[in-house]
Amino acid sequence: MSIDSVPAQQEEKTNVAALLDELQSQLREQIKAIHAGNITKVEAISRQLGPLVDQISRSRVLPNSQFKKQRDNLSKLYRDLCLAVSAQRQSTGQELARVRKGRKTVNTYGNNF
Repeated sequence: MSIDSVPAQQEEKTNVAALLDELQSQLREQIKAIHAGNITKVEAISRQLGPLVDQISRSRVLPNSQFKKQRDNLSKLYRDLCLAVSAQRQSTGQELARVRKGRKTVNTYGNNF
């Protein structure tokens, strides 16, 4: 490793740290949007996260011990996101079942009059 590459590596780590901070921020926004039922916003954030995750992945510095805290935080946020999506899915399924039951009831009464 040359002396010139040390500042470049440090700059790359700084850039990755900023990217990780942005990823964490976007995951928090996505979780808030899910809790608010704003699926359009969740989808928009998901599209933005793809290139960001690609950049982080290409850097190959994430496994460094320097980023352990951020890795752990990202894991927690991802678990929270999965739980929020699961809860939203369940809620949506319950609402859909109520709508179907209501339509069936309306059709039954409508046919009797």
